[in-house]
Amino acid sequence: MSRTPAARPVAAAPGAGSLANSRWPDGHPRRRQILLVLCLSLLVVVIDNTILNTALPTLARVLHAGTSSLQWITDAYTLCFAALLIPAGALGDRYGRRLSLLGGLTVFALGSTAAAFATGTGMLIAARVVMGLGAAFVMPATLSILNAVFPPKERPQAIAAWSAVAGVGIVIGPTLGGFLLTHFWWGSVFLINVPLVALAIAGVLLTVPETAEPDGHRLDIAGTVLVAGALFAIVDAIIEAPDRGWTSAATLAETAAGIAALGIFAWWELRTEHPLIDLRIFASRAFSTAAASVTVIFFALFGSLFVLTQYLQLVHGYSPLSAGVRALPFAFAMAAMSPLSPVLAKRLGTRVVIPAGMALMGGGLLDLSMAGVHAAYPPIALAVAVMGAGMGLVMAPASTTIMTTVPAHQAGAGSAINDTIREVGGALGVAIVGSLSAAVYRSRLGGVLATAHAPGHLVHIATSSVAAADIAGGRLGGATGSELVAAAHSAFVHAMAMGMRVAACVAIASALAAYFALPRRPLPQGQDAAAGGVTGPVTAVLVPAG
Repeated sequence: MSRTPAARPVAAAPGAGSLANSRWPDGHPRRRQILLVLCLSLLVVVIDNTILNTALPTLARVLHAGTSSLQWITDAYTLCFAALLIPAGALGDRYGRRLSLLGGLTVFALGSTAAAFATGTGMLIAARVVMGLGAAFVMPATLSILNAVFPPKERPQAIAAWSAVAGVGIVIGPTLGGFLLTHFWWGSVFLINVPLVALAIAGVLLTVPETAEPDGHRLDIAGTVLVAGALFAIVDAIIEAPDRGWTSAATLAETAAGIAALGIFAWWELRTEHPLIDLRIFASRAFSTAAASVTVIFFALFGSLFVLTQYLQLVHGYSPLSAGVRALPFAFAMAAMSPLSPVLAKRLGTRVVIPAGMALMGGGLLDLSMAGVHAAYPPIALAVAVMGAGMGLVMAPASTTIMTTVPAHQAGAGSAINDTIREVGGALGVAIVGSLSAAVYRSRLGGVLATAHAPGHLVHIATSSVAAADIAGGRLGGATGSELVAAAHSAFVHAMAMGMRVAACVAIASALAAYFALPRRPLPQGQDAAAGGVTGPVTAVLVPAG
């Protein structure tokens, strides 16, 4: 049972009393090299979020994997990754961020090797869980170490580079996966991680210092179990809902259990003497709005990529490599905008830059929703580039706001929150946009086939997915087969447009909300951000523990 003091002082503001900042007041002398190593470490785990997408048809054929098995091969990594990010970040804060980074990279490499040589779906799913465990320790360590080795004046640009790598890696994944599948066997999409990890580990050993700030407090085991269980239940419910049904008993029960666990976690964290992370930081409008902005931007990105990849491959007939290459304008635009976003945020304020980026993301999605079955590529490339520019505007200022609001001794946990909301936002995007598109596709194509008096078994197969409709049309052959494929492609494009418009509406509505929620001017460092502009040292504030 926890011993709760009558009042608990709010931790010092970021940088105040920070061990790392006192050791390197002008920044670590090797901070540029450290940034390169951290970005490489981040790139390895981020790419694995999307590199597998292009390999799924091959896995289905080689490992005889059914739809459910393919879902778990993909989801096992994301679920473990998202559920353990916050506990892993807190462990890094307490026991060593450099140690956490090295251990996470090692575990990730071991899981990648096992996945590359898996002989069945069960072994591959287990290996993906191990990879998710390693990634959960790597990602928060990179941002918290970055936060410690760069001085405040250089930190926004460093975080901009970190954010650009995180965003670009997501889009590079399908392109790299397509290239590897073209030249090597399916295991190469996992084995490529091993030499990259070896290079990253060498860089960490040579350049990265230890920046942990241990406070002697024991780890909040109860909080760790609660937050991991809650996130697992919620993310699993979201991912599985399209198959189970959004209102099925299993989906509703798992969602309720996850929300209940989150509620208990919040209650426990506000009362325990040594919480996993001080949840009172969410009272800051700047922190909460920045976190919500990251969630929305990844919701839109992952949701749109989910349907766009299918559109390029199944409707336009591009190979996995060609489809991946055609998504690169997003990466180029984001890479170009990310270094500019801290400069714009300093001049115009995050209250302008973050909503503007979200509005650009929404505008790009609306433009993309206009694409037809035979749309030319240049307009698609332009829409994708606008989306990338929008994400580039949001990520660095939002991440900087999050990291400069979290107390220095909880940088790993703050980084983990920043990373967790990305994964949860992405899972929401895939689940909601994907399930909406699937429902519209089934309804529209089912109506067309019913009007044509198609056999029931053909309707069942064709409405399950556009890929299944293509196969069925090829087997039918002739004019009938061609008409079926054309109807399926038309239905899918209509469904994709609906999903894109929903994601666009979420992005644009969130942009308006963020404009009114973010503070008008940046808060001076070391002052209370919770009130959005109230002055006074944070360390002097006492919050009743209830």
